Amino acid sequence: MNLNRSIDKYEKLEVIGEGAYGVVFKSRNKQTGEIVALKKLRIENCYDGIPTTTIREISLLKELSHPNIVHLKEVLHGEKNLFLVFEYMDQDLKRFLGKSADRLPESSIKAIMYQVLQGMAYCHASRIVHRDLKLHNLLIDKYGHIKLADFGLARCVTQGNKTYTHEVRLPFFYATMI
Repeated sequence: MNLNRSIDKYEKLEVIGEGAYGVVFKSRNKQTGEIVALKKLRIENCYDGIPTTTIREISLLKELSHPNIVHLKEVLHGEKNLFLVFEYMDQDLKRFLGKSADRLPESSIKAIMYQVLQGMAYCHASRIVHRDLKLHNLLIDKYGHIKLADFGLARCVTQGNKTYTHEVRLPFFYATMI
């Protein structure tokens, strides 16, 4: 696979996010004109290969298909970087709420919560627990559509009373319900 030919089909327009994982760019597909979010992950210093959080996010998002979960369009791999191409969302919920000077109307709050709960219900029905829901990981577009994002800490769960980390423990009754 020639990464340069694949990644060259995207024109980086602006940086829309940065973190320990890498950088997210608002980008345009030069062939179709579609605006996407291009998440560039650094893997050059990973002696053990691609980080497990990245592998987990990719594998889970390839399985999930729901209007309230961000869509992973493609994955491009190179020697030093991995690129995840997502549908573009205008901003995260943290930024959206920060821009709102007034209190949101109750109808808007209900619409946001309904969409978040719809996405979570789909994840739980698919036996996936997100484990990192926060305003930065809830994306919103200009039409008010909400999508769950950043599945790096998400886990598939099975029945039983298993401890996944010291912070997350699924009670038996919950694990049997999903």
